[in-house]
This record gives sequence, structure tokens and C-alpha cells, in this order.
Amino acid sequence: MSRPPYHPGMSTLEPPDHPLNLFAGIDTGAAEERFDTLMSRPGLRIERIVSTGQSSPPGFWYDQPQDEWVLVVAGSAAVLLEGEPEPRSLKAGDHLLIPAHRRHRVEWTAPDQPTIWLAVHVTEDVAPHSPSSRGA
Repeated sequence: MSRPPYHPGMSTLEPPDHPLNLFAGIDTGAAEERFDTLMSRPGLRIERIVSTGQSSPPGFWYDQPQDEWVLVVAGSAAVLLEGEPEPRSLKAGDHLLIPAHRRHRVEWTAPDQPTIWLAVHVTEDVAPHSPSSRGA
């Protein structure tokens, strides 16, 4: 799976000089899922994933070294976490935290419309938010 840039000329380290749209550049007939890094920092990666009916190959399980929080922005999908009897169905607005090394797979994504995911990958390098760390 290739990971083309989200927006030509966009740097994940510097803010763009204009707003970008999460729904821009979606190919509704793509044969493969598309993964676009929206932002990347040490300990943090935010991706837009666009699925057009894809699922994990038979017998394949993701096993990632970082926590992953996913939000279905549009469309629908089902994610199976290893050890659970049934996949979790997700529709627009639903989100799920998948802990590091929790094996999981995508059982299906909507075949009739793009499923747009926002995926946030976090390692232990990212400090938790503390209200006292904000300026007054």
C-alpha cells in the first residue's frame, strides 16, 4: 500500500499556508485503500484513511507497536479485535481505541461509499494533557 502525500507540497512539520479539507482528493473508485499522513510528530501520527470496500486479507491481523484511536468520519466499517466473538460495527461518528499490540483486523468497509477514517497513532513519548500546563 502506497502512502501518497495528503496535499502536494504539504509538510507534516510546518503548517500549510491555507486550510486543507479532509474530504478533498477522494477517489471513490480506488482499488486500494489510501493512507495520507496529515500530521506527524515524535510519538504522534495522524492519518486520513480512505477505504472503498476493502477489508483485511484472510488470516491477516494488524499488530501495531502504538495505541491507535480511530474515528469513522463517513461511511461504515467493522473491526474485529482478537478474542472478541463479533466485530464492532462503526458508522460515521463512532470511534474506537485500539491499544498497542491488540491484534485487530478490518472485516469490511462500506462497498457503496467511501469510508473515511481519522486515525491517531500515539506512543508513550506523548505526554498527557494537563490543564495546569495551559497559560492563563
